[in-house]
Formats: sequence, C-alpha cells, structure tokens
Amino acid sequence: MNNLQQLKKWVKTADHPLARAIKASHDQLHHFEIPAIGLIYKPLRALHHLISHSLSSLTRVLYWTPMFRTRLVNKCRRLYLYGGMPLVQGSLEISMGDNCRVSGQTTFSGRWCGQETPQLIIGNNVGIAWQTTIAVGRKVIIEDNVRIAGRGFLAGYPGHPIDPQARAKGLPDTDDQVGDIILKKDVWLGSGVSVMKGVTIGEGTIVAAGSVVTRSLPPFVMAAGVPAKVIMKLPPSYRPSEADMTGSKPGHNVNLANSKTQDKNHKERAA
Repeated sequence: MNNLQQLKKWVKTADHPLARAIKASHDQLHHFEIPAIGLIYKPLRALHHLISHSLSSLTRVLYWTPMFRTRLVNKCRRLYLYGGMPLVQGSLEISMGDNCRVSGQTTFSGRWCGQETPQLIIGNNVGIAWQTTIAVGRKVIIEDNVRIAGRGFLAGYPGHPIDPQARAKGLPDTDDQVGDIILKKDVWLGSGVSVMKGVTIGEGTIVAAGSVVTRSLPPFVMAAGVPAKVIMKLPPSYRPSEADMTGSKPGHNVNLANSKTQDKNHKERAA
C-alpha cells in the first residue's frame, strides 16, 4: 500500500478531528450542486434538444440513410433510420419495402459459407427496434406490418458446428443447422424474443416478451414461454376483412414474387 492509499484509508477510518474535517470537506465538494434556475436552464434545455435533434436529423437524411440504401438490392421509399446505420455482416442480399422504420443499433448478418447468397426480404411498413439481430442462413422473410421489439433475434444459422473438434478448428456450421424463417403479415414479436431456424409464424400472431420460438406457430394466436407455446387465440375481430387481405401493396408482392422466381431458378440450376 503506497502513501496515498494509506492517507485515504486514514481519512475514511480514523476518528481524528483532522480526518473528520477532510472527509466532510470532500463530501461537500463531491455533492456540490448549482441551483436549477428555470429562467436560465429551461431555455438552455430547449436549445440543447433543438440542436441535438437537428444534427441527428441532418445526419440521418444526408449520411446514414443514403449509405444504407446502397446496400439494398431494390429502391424503397420513406425509409426511416434512427440512431445510426444498421451493421451488415457477411454476404447478404437485402430487399426492403416502403415505410420501414429500422434502428441503427440493428445487425443484419448473412451466412458466409453457403453455396447461395442469403436473402433478407422485408415487406412494407415493418418496424425493427434497437439491438435486434437477424442472422440469415438461407432466407428470412418479414412480411408487411411486422413489428420486432428491442433485442429480437432471428437465428437462421448458429455460426458454429455442433462437433466440438470442428468448432475448435474454427470450421463453420453445417447445412443441416441452417433454416429459413418466415414472419407472416402483422406478426408482433415482443422484447427479447428469439426465433429459431425453420420457423414460420402465422399472420397476426403475437409472441410475448422473452419467448423462444422453436416451432412454427399458427395465425392469430398469442404465444409465450421457453419454448413458446400457444396460450390463447386472438379475437376474431383482430382478423382482417376480405378487402384487407386482397389489398396488399405492390412493393411487397414484387419482393415475394422475386423470391419465388429465384427459388425456381436455383432449383433449375441444381437439376
């Protein structure tokens, strides 16, 4: 223990008048406060928010959004990025519909060792919140009006093999560990929901916060738990009318049509 540490210990523990005086002076200095005078600090706070919001908006419009658009394979309208630009890792083909809102603290990851380029297909009016990770093994489809709350995880591939010796050598995951994920229209994933490979979540289904979805879920239900199980059916009034079901927007249909065409081409090439 050096001299400074000995002095600090003496000030904290000794019952000497000088030690008590030093400790009291330190406490007063440590907790020193300036009164919050409303006439000064209210306008200052408003100015701070105005400057911060203006700089954030300018950065979003002039830098983050155009930069991210160059990573997409299609043109989308009214994309709203907030808090920066999503991180894109690996080989990944991203298509996105109109009116999407995506957090800058989002990660889109593509499996690098597959024979085909992984595809992330996002429909119209989709919201993807902060710290969400979408790991695309072969294909992840997120249809119109889907909401993914913070810290969501779509795990289309694990990144490592099951065999411990292969894992120790740094080898990639195997094809049987990879699967597609499909979120149908109007699905809502609560905070911290994980969806595993090979899962399809039916239209309008809600998954409660913290759930892990390991098997496909039917449409218009609420699911919860680890693993997620259906806990109730949603009321019939939540289901769309026939007019709503036939009135989907063209942009999303184009994405799905392209996806089906690409699947057909892949199969023809394989044959």
